[in-house]
Amino acid sequence: MEEDIKIGKKIFIRSIDKDEYWLQDIIYKNPENLGLGNLIPVRKEKIQASGGRLDILLKDPSDNTMYEVEVMLGETDPSHIIRSIEYWDNEKRRYPQRQHFAVLIAEKFDRRYFNVIQLLSLNVPMIAIQADLLEFGKNRILNFTKILDVYVEQEDEEDTKTVTETTWKDKAPWTLALAKKHFEFLSEIEKNIKMNFTQSYISIVINNKINYTYDKRTKPNSVVWFSVKDEEKTNAIKQILDNEKNIVYSYNKYKEFSFNYDKEYLINKKDLFLKIHEIKNKEFVSEE
Repeated sequence: MEEDIKIGKKIFIRSIDKDEYWLQDIIYKNPENLGLGNLIPVRKEKIQASGGRLDILLKDPSDNTMYEVEVMLGETDPSHIIRSIEYWDNEKRRYPQRQHFAVLIAEKFDRRYFNVIQLLSLNVPMIAIQADLLEFGKNRILNFTKILDVYVEQEDEEDTKTVTETTWKDKAPWTLALAKKHFEFLSEIEKNIKMNFTQSYISIVINNKINYTYDKRTKPNSVVWFSVKDEEKTNAIKQILDNEKNIVYSYNKYKEFSFNYDKEYLINKKDLFLKIHEIKNKEFVSEE
C-alpha cells in the first residue's frame, strides 16, 4: 500500500495578508521551532544604542548563549545581512562573557547573497534559517529549515595531540601570560598548586581542585571563571567587584563568576585578586 503523502505548495507570507511582525510573534512565542535547541525568549524589538531595533533576542538557559535573530519576509538582501552582523556585534560587546550567534531568517535566500553569508560565517558565527509557508488545500503549515549552520573548523592530526603550554603560546599568548601571572601571585600563598592545559581553557589547580579557568577573548583580554557556592562568600565577592568600575562580571545559575580583563589590570589590582581568592578559599566570617 502506497503511503499517503501530501505535497504542499510554497506560498509567501504577504500573500495571506500577514506581515513581518506576525512571523516575529510566532518565533518569539515558540523559539524551539527554529531547531536551535530549548531556547527561551528574552526580548523583542530591542532598541540598539547605535540605532535600529533587534527583532528578537533568544537565550539558551543552560549556558547563557545568546541568539541575535533578524527576521525578513521575502528574499534576504545586503541590508538584512549587515543589520544581523551589526546587532550581533552590539550584543556581543554588551555581554562579552557570553557566546553569541547571529541568526538570519528569511523566506528565500538568493544564491549570490547566500555565498556571501557562507564567506562571512568563517569569521562570524552565523546561522541561516529559511521560513517556508506551505499550503495544502485549506491547510497551511509554517516550517523552519536550517540551511547554514555555524562553521566548525575540522580537526586535523595536530588537534589530537597533547595540549601543552606551547600550544597556548601559539594559540593565545596573552591568555597564557595572564594565567601564568595569576599563578605566580597565588603561588606566594598556596603550596600545592599547578597549571593544566586543554584545547578549551587553562586551569589553575589548587589541592587537586580546579580554582580558576581561563580562555581567550579578543587580544589583550581573556575571560576567567571561578565557582563560589557559599552565599556569604558570593555576596562578599560581588561587593568587591561592584566597586570596580572597569569590571563587568556575571554570576550564573551554576554559581560561577566570570569576567574579562588583561594582564596589566591583574598586575595593577593584585591585592584585589588575592582578596577574592582569600574569601573564596578560606574560612570567611562577615563583619557585623
